[in-house]
This record gives sequence, structure tokens and C-alpha cells, in this order.
Amino acid sequence: MSILATQKVALKSTNISKNIGARVLNTKEEILGGDFAEELQELLAQRGVLVLPQINFNDQEQLKFTHLLGTFMPDLAGQQLYNISLDKEKNSNRDYLKGSLFWHIDGTMNKEPIGAAVLSSKVLPTWGGNTEFCNTYAAYEALPDATKREIEDLRVIHSMWNTLLYHTPEPTRQELEDYMTKGEVELPLVWTHKSGRKSLVLGNTAARVVGKEPMESALILHGLREHATSELFHYTHEWSLGDTVIWDNTGTMHRAMPYDPDCGRLLVRTKTAGIEPIK
Repeated sequence: MSILATQKVALKSTNISKNIGARVLNTKEEILGGDFAEELQELLAQRGVLVLPQINFNDQEQLKFTHLLGTFMPDLAGQQLYNISLDKEKNSNRDYLKGSLFWHIDGTMNKEPIGAAVLSSKVLPTWGGNTEFCNTYAAYEALPDATKREIEDLRVIHSMWNTLLYHTPEPTRQELEDYMTKGEVELPLVWTHKSGRKSLVLGNTAARVVGKEPMESALILHGLREHATSELFHYTHEWSLGDTVIWDNTGTMHRAMPYDPDCGRLLVRTKTAGIEPIK
């Protein structure tokens, strides 16, 4: 065997912007070989979002790749693969996904935290449907020291019924009651991770800041969201068929851009378990 044949292939990536995103340019075979698992985890933690352009994972390949990234986490109903689609034939609970059109962190209401999410494009929309991301680590780090001191110990009530008001601002009482069965949780506004890094915990589940008057609470939450989603920390992914995008759910927010709900657009999601709760 030649020396060249035994040389390890290097992970090939290019940064998308200063504060968020990287494109991984290795072949599918190289990615699924497992040699890059640790490097990919580190790169994801650094960049927040990784793009594998037109890698064309089938379902089993996506499952294998997700297992390489960490401890596999099935969906709440036990599915290994979850259809992200407003097409009722592809997702019977599509009304729940209306909240995905607004900035959010997945799983803020879950008892078990989500680590990374893997999303693959199967059917493109007829129009719209890009996915936007922002880096909440970088957004926190860029805040003035005075602002960091002001928000360091703030706590925020999160609820599913707050997300309902984004896409259905005049819900029926029954709609409200249905969403309210999910309860509420109190989370820190600033998440201090085991690594020592800090990120902002925001999004459409964030209802109110504990101990603040409603107007002050709204100004804090909306102002920080505006900061975190500004161009400096922002990336928009325009989907091509076969793309896979991975994001670090512990340090990013994301949202889907509007698209024709009847066009059949389909993304398939898998995810890993988080290694620490939000606290």
C-alpha cells in the first residue's frame, strides 16, 4: 500500500461570515466514515451552523450522520425522522409548525434539552422557504458590558401559548387552552454553559421577564432579539435540493421564511440530545 493511500483525509470547510456559519465540502463517503465526528462537533460549536451543500443524504444516512454528532434524540412522539412541512399529508400537526415562521430556539419547553438539529431538503418550495439563523453566543459577546450586567441575572417565563399569539393574534379560548396545557417554564435570559461561554435565550416562547413591568419586559426581550438577529450575527440559507444544514440549538435561533403552505415543501429533521440543561 502506498503512503498516499494511508493518509487521512482532512476536514474541508470555509466560513460563511465572520460570526456564523461554515460550509463543509467533504464528500458524503468521507463525512459518513466517522473520522470527522469530533472535528465536526467542535466546528459546530464554533460556527453555530454548518452547511453540507447538496450532500443528498437518504433517511438512513441522515440517521447515521446524526448519531456521529452525538447522542441521538428521537422526537417527542418517538419518531426518528420528523417531517417539517405545512402540507397536512406530510405533517398532520402542521398548525404547530406555524410558530417556526418566527425566531425561536427548539425545545425550550422540553424537560430534555436539544443539542444539535440536522435538517435535509427533500422537496423545494415554489417560492420563499429560506431558513434564517442567528448566533446567540456571538450576540451576547458583542453586548456592551453595562448591558451584560443589567441582564446577567434576569429570568424569563417561556410558554407555548405565547407562540400562538405570533401567528394567531386573536385565538379562540379553546385554542388558548390547548396551548396552555403545555404549561410554562422559567429560564435564564443569559445561559452560562459548562464551557464558560454565554448565550442569549430568546425567541417566540419568551413571554415576559420575571419582576419587570410589561412594557419594560417587552423592550428588553424585543431589543435583545433585534440585536441578536441583526446582520452581524445572521445567516440566511437558500435551500437547494439535497442540502443538509446542522445548527447548534444551544447557541442559535432560527426561523423559516414564509412559503406557499400547499406547495409540498419538505425538510426532514433529526436531532441530538443536549449535554446540559438551560440554567
